[in-house]
Order: sequence, then structure tokens, then C-alpha cells
Amino acid sequence: MVNFEHQSVMPNEVLDLLVTNPEGVYVDATLGAGGHTRRLLEHFPKIRMVGLDQDHHALEAARAHVEDYRDRALLIKGNFRYMEALLTSHGVERVDGVLFDVGVSSPQLDHPERGFGYQDPDAPLDMRMDADNPITAFRLVNQKPEKEIAQAIKEWGEERWASRIAAFIVEARKVEPIRTSGQLVEVIKAAIPASARRTGGHPARRTFQALRIWVNDELGALEDGLGEAWKVLNPGGRIVAIAFHSLEDRIVKRQFRDWQKADEARLITKHPLTAGVAELDGNPRARSAKLRVVEKVSV
Repeated sequence: MVNFEHQSVMPNEVLDLLVTNPEGVYVDATLGAGGHTRRLLEHFPKIRMVGLDQDHHALEAARAHVEDYRDRALLIKGNFRYMEALLTSHGVERVDGVLFDVGVSSPQLDHPERGFGYQDPDAPLDMRMDADNPITAFRLVNQKPEKEIAQAIKEWGEERWASRIAAFIVEARKVEPIRTSGQLVEVIKAAIPASARRTGGHPARRTFQALRIWVNDELGALEDGLGEAWKVLNPGGRIVAIAFHSLEDRIVKRQFRDWQKADEARLITKHPLTAGVAELDGNPRARSAKLRVVEKVSV
């Protein structure tokens, strides 16, 4: 079993804002190692939790972490974009709250064999959250047309040098396939002018983000998942969404406001909450987290 330890982001805010029915059913749509789910089960002795995750390593870790509460915890392998079908197949028709803690997790980034990061030069270009997904970063980088690669890096990486990076990728793969993170990083460095590489952090960060989003269709899944959560959510129930970059947060913000404008919801957080100083001291990765909450109203 791969070590899958993950520090949950903004745990106190989730405890304070998710549960409206102390005897209800709640979904952790991004179960991970089960940190949020365990805390919720500890603090609310009569709730039931359903945990979803497409990463089987995460599910293994979560099962161990919530073992003491197995009578109130149902863990399901699957993508939250299929939430309604996953829940109904296990006899769950309606829920009282859904938590989304989206994006890549610390263990996925920290294990080189998963291919999410750019720090290990020998890591394979994989980036799949679900090992059953046939699409890998290797396949996209080595098979997709230059224009499509450039568009992905520009749109999902918000990378100003997207066109040059795509052109350099296509030229490099003519010589040999780009198989590792290290190979791709060198191509990206060659594509970005030296003056531009001196600012803005690691030059490969935005491209790797774009590829990860592309491989896992993260933004499409988030849009679908929010809609699925709304379908199964009881009136009075809440969706708590934690996003880590502007593309995710934009989707959450727009969807929450659309529900509010349709008089289907009220915003519990008019502006996103962010992690406090104490949490950031112990978990620097929480720095970019933005938490938003919406409550479904009776129509």
C-alpha cells in the first residue's frame, strides 16, 4: 500500500459550515485519506458519511483512517461527476450536505511514480488520479497536435508562453518520445526565454498544472459534480467547496451565484474564506485554498 498521508485543509471551517442536520447523511466527494470524513464522524456521532474517490490508494488509506466508524461510513470508488448514480447504486437517494476539496492531493504530488510533480526528473509522465483512466500525460504530450497542446497550456495553465512550449514539445518528440518529467521540464525551460524564467516560480509549474487538469478533465468533472450534488441535496442542505486555483474557484463561484439568482439557494459565504495564520504555519499548501458555501432552499 502506498503511503497516503494528507493534511486536511480548513478542517474547522468544514466542521462549522457543512452540517445542518446532526443526524443526516453527508458526502465527502473528494475523500482522499479520509481526514475530513473522520473529523466529521468524530464531532457528529449520529451522522453518516459517504466518501467518494477515484484513487484506489486514497480509498485504502481512508478505510484505515475511518475504521473506528465503519458502521457510519460508506466508501465508494468513483468520480464525483457520477455522484447520483454512485449513491443510488448503494441505496442512498438524498443527502444533507456535500464537501468538495478539489484538485491534486499532497500524497499524489509527493509520490514520484504518480507523475504529478516536476521535481523528480525520472518520474513518468502519468498524472492520472484514476489508474483505470486510459489517458496519461505521456499520451497527450506525445500524440496530440501542437495547436491542441498550446490551447490546453494557455487555458488551463494560464501560461503566456503556451505556443512556444507546444512548438518545442512537438519538435522534441520528433527526436524521441518525451517519457519523463525531467525530459518535459528541459523542453519547457528551453521554450521559455531566460529572462522570463527568473520570475514566477518554477517554469514548468503552469504546464504541469494544465496537463494534470487535461488528463483528469478536472474542470469538466467539477462542473458535473456540482450539478450532481445539487440533484441529491435535500432543501436546507449545503455544499462546501474548497478550490485551490482561480479556474476551479471561478466555476464554484459562478455556479453558486447562478443558483442564488434562480432563488434556489442562499450564499452562506458572500466572499471566500481562506486559511488562518495558525493553519498556514503547519500546512503551507493551504495558502491558495478558497472555501465557499451555498445552502439549498425550498422552492
